[in-house]
Amino acid sequence: MNMHSNDYLKNQIATASREQLLIMFYDGAIRFTSQARQAIGAGDIEGRNYGIQKASAIISELAATLDHKIGGQIAENLDALYAYMLNELNMANIKNDATRLERVEEMLADLRQTWVEAIRIAKQEQQQETEAAPEQPAQPVSYRPLSVSL
Repeated sequence: MNMHSNDYLKNQIATASREQLLIMFYDGAIRFTSQARQAIGAGDIEGRNYGIQKASAIISELAATLDHKIGGQIAENLDALYAYMLNELNMANIKNDATRLERVEEMLADLRQTWVEAIRIAKQEQQQETEAAPEQPAQPVSYRPLSVSL
């Protein structure tokens, strides 16, 4: 990655919303899992290991950011899915198994799509609430003589 690409990426991350960051995490995990799968096909052990380590780090971060108090059962289910994915990534690395990577990649893609849809629905509901809220009447400006205003 050249210096300009790196600066662009840093700027994207610094200005991204929480929702955009979540999708970026999924995109990164999918990309690294795919790279690891391709490395297995090419016999590139170092590339496989690198991709799996990067994907594992992202998935670990996703798991660490779960709020079990607010998320309840959904957070528990996501935590279990992330743990399963981490185990599959580890086993794929040990056994040089592209099938396990493909499974993780599919799960990540499904979760990403689910989050994209959930974000879209939440934004749509928020917009509808904003539009449905009664407009606040403009407050009349009371007349004050110029000398009082100064």
